[in-house]
Amino acid sequence: MFVTLVKLLLPCLRLFVLAAFKVRVTGLDKLNVMGKTVLIPNHVSLLDAMLLAFILPKDAAFVVNTDIAKRFAWALIFRAHIAVDPTNPYAVRKMLKAIQQGTPLVIFPEGRITTTGGMMKIYGGIGYLALRAQARIVPVAIQGLEHSKFSYLKGKIKQRWFPPVKIAFGDAFQVPAGKEQFSKRVQKEQATHAIRTQLLRHLLESRLQPEMNLFNELLGAARKHGLSTVICEDVMSQSSYTYRKLLQSSYTMTIRLQELLQGHRRVAVLLPNAVGHVITLFALYRLGVTPAILNYSAGRQAMLDACETAEVKSVITSRMFIEKAGLSDFISGVSGLITVLYLEDVKESLSVAYKVKGLIHFWLKKKGPVGPGLNEIVLFTSGSESKPKGVVLTHRNVSANIMQAKLAIAFNSSDRVLGSMPMFHSFGLTAGTMLPILTGMKLVLYPNPLHYKVIPELVYDRNITILFGTSTFLAAYGRSAHPYDFAHSLKYVVAGAERLKDEVRQLWLDKFGIRILEGYGTTETSPVISLNTPMYAKKGSVGQLLPGIDAIVEEVEGISTGGHLLVRGANVMSGYLIHSQGFMPSPEWYPTGDIVNLDEQGYLFIQARLQSFAKIGGEKVSLTMVEGLVAPILIAPAVCAAVQIPDRRKGERIIVFHTSKTSSMEALRDVMRKEGQPAIYLPSELRYVEKLPILGSGKIDYVTLKQWALQEKNEDGETPPA
Repeated sequence: MFVTLVKLLLPCLRLFVLAAFKVRVTGLDKLNVMGKTVLIPNHVSLLDAMLLAFILPKDAAFVVNTDIAKRFAWALIFRAHIAVDPTNPYAVRKMLKAIQQGTPLVIFPEGRITTTGGMMKIYGGIGYLALRAQARIVPVAIQGLEHSKFSYLKGKIKQRWFPPVKIAFGDAFQVPAGKEQFSKRVQKEQATHAIRTQLLRHLLESRLQPEMNLFNELLGAARKHGLSTVICEDVMSQSSYTYRKLLQSSYTMTIRLQELLQGHRRVAVLLPNAVGHVITLFALYRLGVTPAILNYSAGRQAMLDACETAEVKSVITSRMFIEKAGLSDFISGVSGLITVLYLEDVKESLSVAYKVKGLIHFWLKKKGPVGPGLNEIVLFTSGSESKPKGVVLTHRNVSANIMQAKLAIAFNSSDRVLGSMPMFHSFGLTAGTMLPILTGMKLVLYPNPLHYKVIPELVYDRNITILFGTSTFLAAYGRSAHPYDFAHSLKYVVAGAERLKDEVRQLWLDKFGIRILEGYGTTETSPVISLNTPMYAKKGSVGQLLPGIDAIVEEVEGISTGGHLLVRGANVMSGYLIHSQGFMPSPEWYPTGDIVNLDEQGYLFIQARLQSFAKIGGEKVSLTMVEGLVAPILIAPAVCAAVQIPDRRKGERIIVFHTSKTSSMEALRDVMRKEGQPAIYLPSELRYVEKLPILGSGKIDYVTLKQWALQEKNEDGETPPA
């Protein structure tokens, strides 16, 4: 009787559930379960299997844990299923037999519901099945149910009874047979990694839209996490902003800027890490005007050149910032050439009429425009070119990189991020600002990462869980901090923008018990390309490629191992703005300019920059390698940096600048002899300086160092001996 009643009610239940969750299904029309097929969904809630059961063909069988099968036996009688005991080694054989008999299986490869909001580990059994059965694997992306009351994320994200749900079926793929030179265990691991990679790629692609506006993403984040959620705190102004206040301020600012920027395609932005900068950016996104964010640490001429490169007519800045940062010479330089808009004046001009109109736009949830040229951000390179290049990133590039990071590493709205990395740097803009705001993590803004004693106190006082920094910054924070400052709340410390030094890694491990997660990227890739994570990390590497990024390693003449890294993905820029030339589109494969090794497990090892080689007597010598040889003779916290300059006899020679008063060439020769290093790696000179020049991004300023080296050459074109 009970079974008959449930059968009668099942169609009604199906209609109710699909309607209540506003379930949107894509890709089902191309699903083919004929033959050997395995469907692999991500697992975000207790309702995943039920919704899939309402959608999939009846002959698709669900693989269910025996304990779950007993608890929900009343429901499973209406659906084909296979009960397996995960502790029984024969369970995989049972699934294999079903696949080989042509039964399409639905297997959750994570084996459990996520408790972090990110992907859990993938069990090796799916790799074994893919290799042995040579079945077609179909990735399935479930999005939205993580916000339901039936997920395991209570207290970590906002939950509701019926969040909108999207289920996307991807293209089927097959894992190729394992290579005979590898053991069965290695083959299974490689197959499992390949399956994880494909599932993550599908999860990314199912969430990306062809065109995106970051203001519209802000609207979506506010809807998901709640308008009353405090999302941003400005330490200097001692103000906090909820999603509601941030949106209302951005709408009001948009209305005023629309009057001031009529006919403008781009506008320069010269502001510190403050809530006014965040509001300005989102207002420009809403307006469809491209912000060209100036690097205020680059100097007057570089900023003037950047304004010319971006062809801006106005610059948005702040009187207080100009005064405190000593940038009045830049304002004098642009006077009469472009219009200077001060935020203080803009704020003063916001009458009641503007605020009421902004409130109406907020109530109507008016979206930002989407289309070519309307959704871009321009950042500027700090390379050695005579004029700065503008890197044109689309909103889709930035959104893609945020999604890629979220798929690779688990974080949620219970986390707190310290935003001290400057927004003129892509690391500070994407990871340090846009990522927390658009994913529901509270952002604590502080304008200067060079305040080495203040940052640890902020981390401790504000219970920061995620900290971004360069190796240089993290070294300084580590030396200044009390052991409990970071051990108290920090969950992730992510290093980027420059190579993480071993002594910095060890300092944080010894003093705070924290493993720094080193990543790698470029401004042109929004910026992250690869990242070590708590689940997948390898010492000495910069991690595995983020989901959705493809890479090739091209051979380079004179380099015996590794080669030049080229990448493509949704996070790669649209192109460059070249001074006096205009826009130059990016090639399909972006050349990073880095020499790398990519191992069989997908870990990336950076060897050097393509340009950071000295050619001595016809042989290429890595400057990074030379720095690594010099480092052991330095007494911490001393650091070093190598540059090459022309040499009349050998073509080029190497000079190493360092901050250690006691270092000597004799000590370096001893290190090299012990390690069996060839004499060609011995620099011609060790030159002491009190402090290495640092860029605003936290990187060592190699351009300035090279100028110092060239300025001290003698009349014969030779560098004076040490």
